[in-house]
Amino acid sequence: MKSKADRLYKLAESQQGYFTSGQAVACGYPTSSHVYHMKRGSWLREGRGIYRLARFPASDDGQYVRWALWSRNRQGVPQGVISHQTALALHDLSDLMPGRIHMTVPPGFRRNSAIPEVLVLHRGEVVDGDVEVRQGYRVARPLKAVVDLLDDPVVSAGHLRQALREGLERGLIARAEMEAHPRAKALKRLLRKERP
Repeated sequence: MKSKADRLYKLAESQQGYFTSGQAVACGYPTSSHVYHMKRGSWLREGRGIYRLARFPASDDGQYVRWALWSRNRQGVPQGVISHQTALALHDLSDLMPGRIHMTVPPGFRRNSAIPEVLVLHRGEVVDGDVEVRQGYRVARPLKAVVDLLDDPVVSAGHLRQALREGLERGLIARAEMEAHPRAKALKRLLRKERP
């Protein structure tokens, strides 16, 4: 039988070292012990109810896991999907360098506290077929990210065209998928250098 430390490590490993207080409790760590583990230096507090194992190496995209865990509902299930400009950057499909993390959350998403400055929340439904699951977080697939930005005046048509062309060339976007999309006409106009 695995020890509670092994259970927590296995769970945290699947989330790039991150875990929630609820997940720690489920692994056998009572809430009263959490401060002890922080003071001892084995857990690092990354946000309200969010920790990271100190011995776990930090990763570049660990920040996305942190914000996915921040977006969890009362059942502890993350609601947010990394999207829009941030998704294109994660797929390495444009020269966009977003200064904030874009995340799509369900229309009814609520938080008791203020939304952190680092986040830009977009409200909408994201179906499973539009999502790629990564280690500890979900990110919008390339076609979804481009479609989400079609009507965004902040992002240039050139950036979107670049993302769409590279996505098609690298096989990240299937031409049949693009042509079957409800916004197919707008996507084709974009490829022809016209703003949809």
